[in-house]
Amino acid sequence: MFKTRLISGIILVIIALVTIISGGPILLGTLMLVSLIGLNELYKVVKMDKTVLGGVGYLTTILYYLLLFFEINYDSMFFVIGVLIAVMAVYVFAFPKYVSEQVVTGFFGVFYVSVMLSFIYQTRTVEDGLFLVALVFLCSWGCDTCAYCVGVLIGKHKMAPKLSPKKSVEGAVGGLVGAALLGALYALAINKWGSASATPASYAVICFIGGMISMIGDLAASAIKRNHDIKDYGKLIPGHGGILDRFDSVIFTAPVIYYLVTVLR
Repeated sequence: MFKTRLISGIILVIIALVTIISGGPILLGTLMLVSLIGLNELYKVVKMDKTVLGGVGYLTTILYYLLLFFEINYDSMFFVIGVLIAVMAVYVFAFPKYVSEQVVTGFFGVFYVSVMLSFIYQTRTVEDGLFLVALVFLCSWGCDTCAYCVGVLIGKHKMAPKLSPKKSVEGAVGGLVGAALLGALYALAINKWGSASATPASYAVICFIGGMISMIGDLAASAIKRNHDIKDYGKLIPGHGGILDRFDSVIFTAPVIYYLVTVLR
């Protein structure tokens, strides 16, 4: 199991590196595909993945990424209202085929999965985006890894016993400290080998805050699974589960990093 998880993790990191370095249409297209798969996993939880209501979510996701690709300016609130109207239209005209939970998930999923993941691409497009987008994964996956290691070594006090019994307060603190340290070291590395002008203290703060948000994302995904009594969202990534199992923290971290780097870097 550990070997399978390790190999899958390495392959995942390689794919992430290739798409992030490539940027542009390759990164955007990959994120759209990942978003569609993640959305499908979420819709399966409430048994609406192969329905017209689910189709609205998939189509609006594709539309959203096309708007990003063609750099079309639009009123974001108009898009939100448009998705809501489309979902509610299916709800009322197909009544009583769908229950309210499915309708809420149909609307919520577009923003929870597709829109929030798109901030990886949006971070990549800003100045020095190639360096900055790495912070999304550094503070989410880095925090998770450090938290796991510290938790295994000295974890005693449960952080969220009903959601994730294995997570400890000590592990959480270790994860945040580790994420901040990784951020500072990353800044020093790109300054030396990437001719960047990153401030270690700023990157440490960004990764610390991003680490806190990533924990919320992780626990939020766990809460949905607990509510529906499922272990994993999918089986796409051997040893890890589905897209949402591996990207649960990244989903929350991506938009936060995007806004933080515009303020603190």
